[in-house]
Formats: sequence, structure tokens, C-alpha cells
Amino acid sequence: MSAEQATLAWDMPGLVAGVDEAGRGPLAGPVVAAAVILDDLRPIKGLADSKKLTARTRERLYDEIRAHALCCSIGEASVEEIDRLNILQATLLAMQRAVAGLRLRPVKVLVDGNRLPVLDVMAEAIVQGDSKVQAISAASILAKVHRDRWCEEIDVQYPHYGFAAHKGYGTAVHLQALREHGATPWHRRSFSPVALAIAQGRDPTAAPELSDPPRRAAGEGA
Repeated sequence: MSAEQATLAWDMPGLVAGVDEAGRGPLAGPVVAAAVILDDLRPIKGLADSKKLTARTRERLYDEIRAHALCCSIGEASVEEIDRLNILQATLLAMQRAVAGLRLRPVKVLVDGNRLPVLDVMAEAIVQGDSKVQAISAASILAKVHRDRWCEEIDVQYPHYGFAAHKGYGTAVHLQALREHGATPWHRRSFSPVALAIAQGRDPTAAPELSDPPRRAAGEGA
């Protein structure tokens, strides 16, 4: 399947999965993707683009999606994979893993955006799909909450960086912490602000390694 947006000329009967990602822009942490097949007999009210929802609403919907969807799955691509492949290819890899983790096989996958991962099922890219297709909205919520929880866990290990607040994005507080403390093992060295902090003499190994890396269980959710 081409990585460009594809439009299906017909609608196939069967299960449809929605796919979305979270964490392409931050300077640290994995990129996360989720795949969701909703149950038409158990509709979930309030599904929308995760960016337009409050954190409390996202958390509530996260639990509802996990409880009521036919199946759902979360996939990640690591910081090492992001630095080795680039963020786009790592995102597509996380999407592949999310779809592969579904307990049920969809006949069609709808992906937010204009690029498609390589899949062995029919797929369609939908620009702004997270605000148009409920299954994609559900996937965006799962991915966002999963990654936000990761940031809250990493914040306990590295409190000087403020991960719980900025979620890894390049805010003024985060950039200042990079200048003062250097890069943690979770920072993406291929991203220019991190590379600059390292080039300015901050020791990227100065922050202690995690003895048990925080990683919420990724995989089958229902």
C-alpha cells in the first residue's frame, strides 16, 4: 500500500479499525499509536479528537473505550527507533504494531493523516480523521492517555524536567532544563534542541539510567 493517501472506491463489509498516534512532536519518549475496533452495539458518547478534550474527559473515555470496544491495541516505537529511522518512519512502525496487536482482524483500517503504514489489509488515510471517524477518535484518545501516563511516570524519575506538565514538548521550561541538566536517556538525540544541548557540553549520561524503564503494557486491550 502506498504511503500516500488512498481513497477506497468501495465499502467492504466487516470490521473497521481506526488508528491514530500521539507523540510525534515531543523531544523525549516513545511515539505511541493505537488501533481500535468499536462495537456498534455499544456506542460510546463523547468521542472526539483527543486534543479537543480535557484531560479528565480523556481519562474517562479511555476507560470506556477499553471496556466497550470490540478490541483495541497500543503500539510504540522507542526513542532509539525514532533516532535511527526518523520520526515519520517510527510513527508508521508504531501504527503497524498497533494494528498487528488487535485480537480481531479488520477488513479495513482507517488512519488519521495523509500517510499509511505498510499493512496486510486494506487501508485508507483520512486527513483530520480524528474529528471525522469515531474509531479514529477513540484511537487518538487511547494513544494520548497512554503517552501522557508515561510522561507522568518519567516525571517521578526526572523531576527537574517537568515532564508531567509539558508532556515532553519543547516548552521554555523544558528547554531550560535541557540547558541546565543535559539530556536524559529518554531524549531524542535526532531532534535539534536535544542535539544542541548535547553539543553545548551537557553530558547526556549525567541523568541516572532507569533501573526499570516505565512502560505501560502495550498490546491487546479488549
